[in-house]
Amino acid sequence: MSDSPTGVDRDPDPRPLREDPPAESRRTRLWRLGFNLLPAYRGTGARVDHIAADWRYIRIRVPFNWRTRNAVGTVFGGSIYGAIDPVYMTMLRRILGDDFTVWDKSAALEFIEPGREALYAEFDLPVAETEAIRDALEPGESTDRNYLVSLVDEAGEVHAACEKTLYVRRDA
Repeated sequence: MSDSPTGVDRDPDPRPLREDPPAESRRTRLWRLGFNLLPAYRGTGARVDHIAADWRYIRIRVPFNWRTRNAVGTVFGGSIYGAIDPVYMTMLRRILGDDFTVWDKSAALEFIEPGREALYAEFDLPVAETEAIRDALEPGESTDRNYLVSLVDEAGEVHAACEKTLYVRRDA
């Protein structure tokens, strides 16, 4: 069990943002536009900045503005969580395909440092991770997978960390 009250039991990943992310395709650029126009996501104030052509990398941005600022002048926690909530589920659904059901199961969000500037999160799903899921599950079997994502400023300083648990089931 974690010492943290939120349950985030791994150290957040402090690193600067990728200067050269994997290339987008025409299709993922259209998906990015659609994602940003979706009312549920648009309401968070966040924006998807980049989706790699193979869906294994996504970068989101939570700007610091009137839509995302809370009463004490920092980035609103609801905007932070809303920005990261659907990303891993969407990535796994796109990569694994229709033979799998993927649902968010739980999340633990830890606020580390108040955000007073734009925050970014980078989501990576290595090939080895999705192949491990495919290899481990027979039709009708399920597993829970845990992923940690950090929200950082442009310098890579961590402001929040979220551990997501996703339910994955092989249907066929």
